Amino acid sequence: MSALSRSIDRLKATFDHEGLVANAGLIVPATLIDRLGLEDLIDEHVDTGSSRPGRKILTVVAAILAGATHIDHVDMLRAGATERVLPFRPMAASTVGTFLRTFTFGHVRQLDAVAGRVLQRAWQTGAGPGGKPIVIDLDSTICEVHGKQKQGTRYGYTGVLGYHPLLATLAGTGEILFARMRHGSAHTARGAVRFVDELVAVTRRAGATGPVTMRADSGFWAWKLIDRLDAHKICWSITVRLHKHMKQAIAAIPDDDWIDIDYTIGGHAQVAETIYTTGKGKHARSVRLVVRRTRLTDRAQRQLWPDWRHHAFITNRNDLTTIEADQFHREHAVVELVIRDLKEGAGLEHLPSGNHHDTHNTLTINRSPNRQPHNHQIGVFRLSLEQPAAVARQRGLLDPKPLSESSPPKGVRGAGAVGRSPLSPPPAKVIPGDSAPQQSDPSRTATGGRRSAAQNQAG
Repeated sequence: MSALSRSIDRLKATFDHEGLVANAGLIVPATLIDRLGLEDLIDEHVDTGSSRPGRKILTVVAAILAGATHIDHVDMLRAGATERVLPFRPMAASTVGTFLRTFTFGHVRQLDAVAGRVLQRAWQTGAGPGGKPIVIDLDSTICEVHGKQKQGTRYGYTGVLGYHPLLATLAGTGEILFARMRHGSAHTARGAVRFVDELVAVTRRAGATGPVTMRADSGFWAWKLIDRLDAHKICWSITVRLHKHMKQAIAAIPDDDWIDIDYTIGGHAQVAETIYTTGKGKHARSVRLVVRRTRLTDRAQRQLWPDWRHHAFITNRNDLTTIEADQFHREHAVVELVIRDLKEGAGLEHLPSGNHHDTHNTLTINRSPNRQPHNHQIGVFRLSLEQPAAVARQRGLLDPKPLSESSPPKGVRGAGAVGRSPLSPPPAKVIPGDSAPQQSDPSRTATGGRRSAAQNQAG
């Protein structure tokens, strides 16, 4: 080894220039954090006996947004001038770690209550579906860990050591509406009925008043869950397991009923439907059964797999044709993309705490719309680009100007150190003939009306 190599090994790079910001893009979610009042909301509803829980939790959120995977990584928010773009004071890693380790399941439920209110505020601001139909995808995933001392870790059906959380995502946006942490060996459908009860309550309180459809895979196929969905007046589309009686029902479908559909190159697919009846007497029930069968078209490959392979699901969406129902159900696969984003850079690829409640707390922090790192960018995009500014102004939850033109959040300091942000107000315009830029009238309120004398004296 050369002397130069030995010298390089003794060097350590630091980032401490007071005028530089490594993660200036945090100003965008920081604005949303301020507009939704997250710090005050957390301080009001989370009581661990610790002072200022809001800024401690938001420190974790901002750090994950900046790419943190360990608790020690929150120190990146305290380097250079990064702190200046945040509407709160970032806490030290030791403070955050001590705070998270005090969590119990009751505190996790307090965070659930906060998350529901955050969803309500975000949707009322203009990011919600309102009375439009929504589709919710129900799924679970295995979060692998490598420490056997972590509380709640088990070997599940995949043979992987980890946790097995339950997730509900909003189709079309990828928002995590609700989540629940479970130990690694939990059955896929464990707690699904209670989970649906809470999910429906959260979405209804948040302002989703339109029709709801829930999609799920075969792990959630249970009549108890279907009965609960019917009680909530929720439509459903659920994959079924191909047991003996199901195979008999599929085999009884006439050949003339099968319809060709577009499929991948090298494959051939057809769909058909029938009525599946189970039970006897007063316990008998009949449901719509839609079946897709596929096989390979390549001659060499067909010699290995000559038979049709079937995929079946049941649904009560009678407004869809057979082909439309099949296409609608296949779109359930997009939930895997959301899970991928959660695990790759949004907080769930590494669960560093050995405390089970702390791990559950991490999942809850990650799942709340406009606090969960993956959903935070979705919320910013939808509020700033997709939603008409008039809608937000009418609801009175945003400043009169859209996000792209409004001022930075309160508490954001030193804007000159990072340059003009996309959320900063545009430069003052110079009117021809005037020697000074036009300034706004300080006597006017944010809504354009005149301020009273008392308001002017108050500041």
